[in-house]
This record gives sequence, structure tokens and C-alpha cells, in this order.
Amino acid sequence: MKIELSKKPQGVTIIGGFPGFGLVGTITTEYLMDHIDDVQKIGYIWFNEMNPLIAIHEGSVVDPLGIFYSKKYNLVLLHAVTNITGVEWKLAEAVSQVSKLLKAKEVICIEGIGAMKKVSSDVFYTSNNNQRWEECGTKKLNEGIIMGVTAAVLSKFQKVTPLSCIFAETNSKLPDSRASARIIKVLDSYLGLKIDPKPLIKKAEGFEDKIKGLMKKTSTAQLSKTKKEVSYMG
Repeated sequence: MKIELSKKPQGVTIIGGFPGFGLVGTITTEYLMDHIDDVQKIGYIWFNEMNPLIAIHEGSVVDPLGIFYSKKYNLVLLHAVTNITGVEWKLAEAVSQVSKLLKAKEVICIEGIGAMKKVSSDVFYTSNNNQRWEECGTKKLNEGIIMGVTAAVLSKFQKVTPLSCIFAETNSKLPDSRASARIIKVLDSYLGLKIDPKPLIKKAEGFEDKIKGLMKKTSTAQLSKTKKEVSYMG
């Protein structure tokens, strides 16, 4: 595992957005990157197990696992646009390492959760140290099953670092910008980011297409690489 950082701000709040149900985490961190004025890339995370893939979007390189920073809010965003299946525990360890390097005061993971009803509108939370989330429009998650990176992070951080996980209900396995907009509203209330989620709802289709495009590029490249490896073997 390699964590490359060009800057090491201290006492930060870390928000992790990783591909999951509805791609809620990835969409949320992407939107924050686009709407917080001073966000800049300060590093990336890399594993031997990851395919050597880089997406190009609008002429710029998009790291599979990028680390971004806002000095204004002392906020670090962990943003993933690649398939992380099979490296969930390693990625949780990377989150732990970044947290230690930056002496994070809190880690917040963003995730989608399957809705039990047709119209999904609720946002839930689980936290090992913080009950303020209910004041920001969430409900405590009392029953449920959590999978993927968020589950691995919860296991590693349960008694170590202040950790909160925020879950937005979604009916979709496809990118769900509306669920992400509800997360943005909660984060705005909690962190005072002054970010309006309405443009995300209004431009949901285009924004979802952008995320789907990035994910498709990495998936297509991964499939192409696999086919080449098979051909090498005869």
C-alpha cells in the first residue's frame, strides 16, 4: 500500500466517499469537490492489487483513489472512482493511516442504503462518539447490515478514531444523485459548508452520467486488461 501526500494538514475532518449502493459516496464527494472553492488535490492512495488504470476526464487525469483538501474548512475528501471490490480491508487500513498522518479529529463515511419503500427520503447515521447528527436531519440506524468499505472502516475505527457513517436511502443500483443531495444537506448543516444541494437535484441526470462514464471507463479498461492477460496465456 502506498499513500502519497504533498501536504499534511493537521486536525482535519475526513469525508470518505467510495463506490457503493447508488454510488452515493462517490457522487457526494465529487459534488463537494466541485462546489467548495479552494479544494485541491494533495495526494492519492495506491495498492499493488489495484489495476494500473487511470481515467481521463475533460483532459485531466482522474486518480482512482484521490485525496483532496479544503483549507477553508480544514476538510479532507477521499474520493474513489474505481472498482474497490477485493481491497475493502486494505482501503479501510489506508483510511486509518491517512487519519493518523493528518491527526484527524473525525472521520465521516458516506454510503447508500437500500430503501424499504418506493419513495426513499430518509438519512440515517451511526456514530461512536457523536449524537449531533439527529439535529442535522438524520435518524439513528438501529437495525441493518452494512457491507463494503464502510463496514471495514467501522470495524477498524470502532474504538479508536471518532467515526460517523451517514447513509442515504436509495431505491437505485444506478447512480442516485437525489440521495446524495440529501447527504449534502445533512453535511451542510453539520459542518457549515454553505453548499446548496438543489443544483445536484436539478442536474441529476447529467451528473449521474458523468459518474457512470468515469466508472465505465475504469471497468472497461479492467476488462480489456483481463482479456489481454488471458491471451498472453494462450
